[in-house]
Amino acid sequence: MVRLFWGQFPIERAAALFFFTPQSDCSQLIYDLKYHRQPHLGQLLGNMVAHHFAQHHFFDGIDAIVPVPITRMRRWKRGYNQSEEIARGLHDETGIPVMRHVVKRISFNSSQTRKSIWERQQNVENVFRLQHAEHINGKHVLIVDDIVTTGATVRACAKELAKAGDVRISVLSIGYTKE
Repeated sequence: MVRLFWGQFPIERAAALFFFTPQSDCSQLIYDLKYHRQPHLGQLLGNMVAHHFAQHHFFDGIDAIVPVPITRMRRWKRGYNQSEEIARGLHDETGIPVMRHVVKRISFNSSQTRKSIWERQQNVENVFRLQHAEHINGKHVLIVDDIVTTGATVRACAKELAKAGDVRISVLSIGYTKE
C-alpha cells in the first residue's frame, strides 16, 4: 500500500489488516460500522489491527494517531466518526494518543463509493484544513481510515498535515482494495 503514496507526501509506512473484497465477512463488518450504528466494531477492529501490527513493530516511533475526519453534519447523522472509533481501539492497545483536532474536514461533496480515481481525487481536493500545526510539527503521525481504495482521501488529509512542517506520516487502515 505504501507505493500508492510514494512521492505524494512524506510517507514512512502503510498497512491494512486485510484486502477488502465486497460481500465478504470483513466488508460486512465495515458496512455495519459505517451504516448500522455499531461504533463498538470500530474499537474492536482497532484492537485487532493494533495487536496484529504491534508484533511487527509497526507502531515504533509513532507519536500520534490522526483519524481521517468527517464533517460535523456527517458526524451528527452517523453519531460518530468510524475512523475515530478505530483510532480508539488502536490507542487502547498501543497507548499512542489520538489527535482528533489537528485536521478538520471543512466540506463533504459526495460519497467516494462509485467514483473513478480522478473523480475521487477531485472530490476530496481542498476538503481538509490543518488546525494546530504546532501539535504535530516534528512528529511522526499515523493517519487512520477504515478503507483505502485509490488513496485519494488519505492523500488529501496527509498533504494538509504535511503543511505543519517536519512531519513524518504513516497510514493504517482496516481494509485495502483496488477498484
